Amino acid sequence: MSKREQSGSKVTRIASTVLRDAGASKTAKSLAGSALAQVHTTKQSTMTTATTAAKALNDGRTSAATRTLAGSVLTQKSKK
Repeated sequence: MSKREQSGSKVTRIASTVLRDAGASKTAKSLAGSALAQVHTTKQSTMTTATTAAKALNDGRTSAATRTLAGSVLTQKSKK
């Protein structure tokens, strides 16, 4: 049986802040939406979202908040 990950309170606070920030990047907002969609549910990240998260983690210009969201999204990706 696989372990089901969910977004925690730290991630949800960051995601909420990012979504309210008019200056946040499209990538950050996408990852924030995905992280919030996975709160108190067994939903998993799609391959497209996981790819976006991986690219964000590999980009040296990515903010700490976006890196946190990307890590959360990748943790919740299906292991297939």
